[in-house]
Amino acid sequence: MRSIPAASRVTTAFQSVPLVKAKLRSPSGIEICAGEVPGSLVRINVMTITLTMVISPRIIVVVSTITSQRKNRSRGGSGWSGVEDWVMTGDKPLEIELVLGEAPGGRLDKALARVVPEGVTLSRSRLVALIREGALRTPGGAVVDDPRGKPEPGMRFVLSLPAPEDIEAGPENIALDVIHEDAELIVINKPVGMVVHPAPGTPSGTLVNALLHHCGDTLSGVGGAKRPGIVHRIDKDTSGILVVAKSDRAHQGLARQFADHSIERLYDAFVWGVPLASDPRLLGLGAARFEAGGVLKITAPIARHAHDRKKMAVVTSGGRHAVTRAALVERFGDMAAHVECQLETGRTHQIRVHMTHVGHPLMGDPVYGRARTIPKTASHKTREMLAGFTRQALHARLLGFVHPVSGQSMSFEAHMPADMVALASVLRAG
Repeated sequence: MRSIPAASRVTTAFQSVPLVKAKLRSPSGIEICAGEVPGSLVRINVMTITLTMVISPRIIVVVSTITSQRKNRSRGGSGWSGVEDWVMTGDKPLEIELVLGEAPGGRLDKALARVVPEGVTLSRSRLVALIREGALRTPGGAVVDDPRGKPEPGMRFVLSLPAPEDIEAGPENIALDVIHEDAELIVINKPVGMVVHPAPGTPSGTLVNALLHHCGDTLSGVGGAKRPGIVHRIDKDTSGILVVAKSDRAHQGLARQFADHSIERLYDAFVWGVPLASDPRLLGLGAARFEAGGVLKITAPIARHAHDRKKMAVVTSGGRHAVTRAALVERFGDMAAHVECQLETGRTHQIRVHMTHVGHPLMGDPVYGRARTIPKTASHKTREMLAGFTRQALHARLLGFVHPVSGQSMSFEAHMPADMVALASVLRAG
């Protein structure tokens, strides 16, 4: 199996100072400050951006940076990384500072949704509700309550997330495949068919219901109502590894890592066709290019589908920056392939959307899959298996991160579920 290059990491230097100011200066000279508090100074120089991060017992300030791999973000976000500041002060609401980019689009709520930190569990519908409730304000304190307002380039806002509500979901005695658990977090191997958190149509039987029974009231409340402890999620019919926060400090620490893309995420996927560097069609796509070792890198912004709000799509303008890498593990003739996908970002349905965009949709995908002609040489068993495989052939195999409290590097892996193992066996036999 060909390996995917490890994501680049930034080395930081620490030194104690009596008083510091969190500050980010963009290449254009724009400077954002997050206030003065006593703490420790962390300074990172990346290209022309200088970042200062403040850490103290009662305040956390995180400002995302830009790297050489991320400098070509979509025009919809910030021109230099979409400033993402998270501030937690005692029991007060979580405050997020959002800065719009050079081409924010036509509606304020959509423009803000594009610069919300990846690790914050905040849908656009919840964002709209918060705006209407008066949770959005300018740095001067003026409330902005119209989500349909016209955004302007470079506008700055502070969004206050209220204290977590009592969740409507109740504990349910549902078996969990626990891979690791400590006082701060729990790592789960989620089965196919399980929804991560309650939503219309799935008020029970979710991972959250199971976690409430397993963990009691120890789950982090930062995720808000119905989403205690949830830092990230995978689709209902995608199996694999999830990490859940059991404390607010763990939630914040994990969210920072998801936001700066330092989390290692590897997925097993079975796709139609074989993505090869020799394919002239792939070479002609602006979103696709091949890196060393024949790894396919897909860089294409993702947004809600223009006509079907339940789907996501690659867009030419706006959208959220998204990068997927796919390495060929095994090919099954010209019909299909097993690929290992690495997420640099983690957008909704990212792998499914990106692989469809480059002409290699996931096998069995009921939403993004395309009808494929099965070769006449395929056996009856293969035809039968493909006809009965009705969920996307996608498994979150590996998750690696730094423990948000102990600082220990951790990596967890879950083998492919039985249905994908059977699919590979049948495809291999032809």
